Amino acid sequence: MYQYSQADHQLLLERVTQFRDQVSRRLKGELSEDEFKQQRLRNGLYLQLHAYMLRVAVPYGLLSSEQMRTLAHIARRYDRGYGHFSTRQNIQYNWPKLEEVPEILDALAAVEMHAIQTSGNCIRNTTSDPLAGVARDEVADPRPYCELIRQWSTFHPEFNFLPRKFKIAVSGAIHDRAAVAVHDIGLRLVKNESDELGLEVYVGGGLGRTPMIGKLIREFLPVHDILTYLEAILRVYNQFGRRDNLYKARIKILVHETGEDEFRKQVEAEWENVKASKLRLRDEDIEAISAHFKDPDYEILPDNDADFDNHLITNPEFAKWVDNNLELHKKPGYRIAYLSLKSPDQPPGDVTADQMDAIADLADRYSLGQIRSTHRQNLVLSDVKLTDLFELWEELTKLGLATPNYNHLTDIISCPGMDYCALATARSIPIAQALTDRFESYDYVNDLGDISLNISGCINACGHHHVANIGILGVNKKGVEVYQLTLGGSAREDAAIGKILGPAFTADEIVDAIGEVLEVYLENREDSEEDFLTTYRRIGQSPFKERLYG
Repeated sequence: MYQYSQADHQLLLERVTQFRDQVSRRLKGELSEDEFKQQRLRNGLYLQLHAYMLRVAVPYGLLSSEQMRTLAHIARRYDRGYGHFSTRQNIQYNWPKLEEVPEILDALAAVEMHAIQTSGNCIRNTTSDPLAGVARDEVADPRPYCELIRQWSTFHPEFNFLPRKFKIAVSGAIHDRAAVAVHDIGLRLVKNESDELGLEVYVGGGLGRTPMIGKLIREFLPVHDILTYLEAILRVYNQFGRRDNLYKARIKILVHETGEDEFRKQVEAEWENVKASKLRLRDEDIEAISAHFKDPDYEILPDNDADFDNHLITNPEFAKWVDNNLELHKKPGYRIAYLSLKSPDQPPGDVTADQMDAIADLADRYSLGQIRSTHRQNLVLSDVKLTDLFELWEELTKLGLATPNYNHLTDIISCPGMDYCALATARSIPIAQALTDRFESYDYVNDLGDISLNISGCINACGHHHVANIGILGVNKKGVEVYQLTLGGSAREDAAIGKILGPAFTADEIVDAIGEVLEVYLENREDSEEDFLTTYRRIGQSPFKERLYG
């Protein structure tokens, strides 16, 4: 895990001091809200429907147990006892008081955390594969490159006020667990025929009002050129991105209107101006950052255990969790465990202060003191010994974090919706809870297999509904909240934007409508191994439309 340098610490302390002064002047009336807005946004502070909301950066989703305990303290002391993990792998607090925000930032800085550039028209928190460094299908660990991007982008003088917000994701595995195709820039680590490490570069992905899949503008970029090429892309965007129209300001619109080939030419031409600059990485630069992410001292263990096998046989609930919430680890005798933040008792992504403290303790006991957050609003303990899994599951069950539904129907991504967000036009959380209640049967949900269901409370698509197998978009129609269905989306390596099925449903109708969609799938799949997306792509929309609209 990256350890801050003296310069990093100094930067954070100075930033907190600056913001403390800005908050003081705002409270005294020396700054208007308009004058204060850009300052608070640069420090992750939004003005929501009922109160301020503070978004804390979790770079590439990696947390230490000490940091998790600090997040618990903040939730308990400065909020209402909980936090909310978002699709950018960050954590949000919905009820901080403005006068106390500098104290929160002080507490974060003490454990090498901050809220810098988690909002505003700047380069946001870089996200990555939550299984980085431990996945069996990994080509290379993306975390060193994420850290390099973080250091390059933080307070970048040229890109501090872009036409619009800017998001980057990096994946280092064969399977995409970072949704790279729906980011402004998506990077995938690959190897060429000479076994050299490089990057596929995708540009122009994004959701919101105009959802688009990113375009592959370079099939192989040597890793030493990662920062120079990003610099070139951002320069082109900063110069030519629309600033006259909020809805056409994202880079996806620039790529679309310029054309993929012409945009590529512009980037390559700009790259010629910067590719030989000091931003080009040397071997020692990459090695120095990579040293922060070296493998821990894993024990040499067998990849089987008689006690573990016996627990599987004698405890069906444990077996369900093992079947659904575990991944194979690159080291024998270890497993990767997903902690579900999708229990029936809490909104998706929410975690209480007590749960956070307990998770930190479990990370110390069972997972080398580290926790990861995912873009699907769950948490991960990445280095659990096979022999510890039953004890871990028992502890997670007590905490309400062992729901066996990872990548299943009730593993729902949901934005806060109109319960919190000033931009939302419909409620999301009650719909997510109604769906969880309706489809509570483990056997039914498990039989459905791998399926994604996401909910957004407005067209901004913070719930990623466009790239769900089943997407729900809440909108306000003549004062009534209604819900539009999309089918066929994917955020993985086969990324696709879902298509609108037909007229929207009321809040009272949407859960039944989802039930009908699922029944059409079950009736039409070729066998129990064919997942929803495969069936949908094979049979098309017509059977679903006929069932729902006649």
